Amino acid sequence: MPLKFHDNRVPRHWLHGTSSPLAAPVAFAGAEPALKIGIVNNMPDSALEDTESQFFRLLSNAANDTLVQVELYSLPHLPRAERALQHLNSFYRDIDDLWNHRLDGLIVTGTEPRQPDLKDEPYWSALVEILDWAERNTSSTVLSCLAAHAGVLHADGIPRHPLNDKRFGIFAHARVAPNILTRGAADQIPVCHSRWNEVRADELTASGYIVLTESSQAGVDLFSKQKRRSLFLHFQGHPEYETETLLKEYRRDIKRYLRGERETYPSMPAGYFDAAATRALADFQNSLGPSRGEHHIAQFPERVSAGLQNTWSRSSAHIYRNWFQFLRSPSPAAASSRDTVPCRNV
Repeated sequence: MPLKFHDNRVPRHWLHGTSSPLAAPVAFAGAEPALKIGIVNNMPDSALEDTESQFFRLLSNAANDTLVQVELYSLPHLPRAERALQHLNSFYRDIDDLWNHRLDGLIVTGTEPRQPDLKDEPYWSALVEILDWAERNTSSTVLSCLAAHAGVLHADGIPRHPLNDKRFGIFAHARVAPNILTRGAADQIPVCHSRWNEVRADELTASGYIVLTESSQAGVDLFSKQKRRSLFLHFQGHPEYETETLLKEYRRDIKRYLRGERETYPSMPAGYFDAAATRALADFQNSLGPSRGEHHIAQFPERVSAGLQNTWSRSSAHIYRNWFQFLRSPSPAAASSRDTVPCRNV
């Protein structure tokens, strides 16, 4: 099912990059009303449009016969260059528009942290306002990566903990509690991760969160809690990532190392590259020796992209498809069945 966009304001990269037709209102005259999904996209300029595409594709793949209307927003107080501001002005709604109506579902992305304490970020008060609004005006809210950390910090004072190295790659997560979101999913769910911090299962469960998926290597991924009217779903990982996203991030981190913006050479993403790609990337690293300088990136072995396989998109779409099903009947009874956790206990 193609996506429908507010006021038919479709970002050009999606309009030209997908074969799906636009959802013309006349084509769905007899269909159920569209699910209204807001996306608060807070990613930096360099990832702003890529993140749009990732979530658009995930929602489109999950939709099946569900018509989904997408409304785009972004936090104020994020540094933006002129090109990004023009994009936001062309395709995003003003955040003040959010306060005046209700959405079925809301997705809030992360962004790159600048401060050790999230409460010191310049956008903190605006993010808190969105989280409080979502508790009263959505049936369910998805918080991604840093937004998940911000959500539990604001709601329950749960801190995030720094990791010794970046949690980076594809990790298999076991379903550890039954829930409508993971119903029918495989026992082991592969998820992309890219983060320097984590929230921990024991601290989450002590504050009433239900951990739904967990990995012995990567820790918690999906966890949930009912907050007022809204079921909040938190992903530490990135089910929306596309096949080459981790490669792009790895290449970006190498460039930062070559520019002297980080002290250590970045670790490869786990479980992502095949043996040939791993050798090629190790040879590239060894060829650098102690030398630095961004010009070295010209020798990066771009051919490693040929062997990449997307092992997570099917399960990601399955979880979001279950989310759409919940949004159609967002009540404790709808979330309760033999293989689900009732909303009142989530």
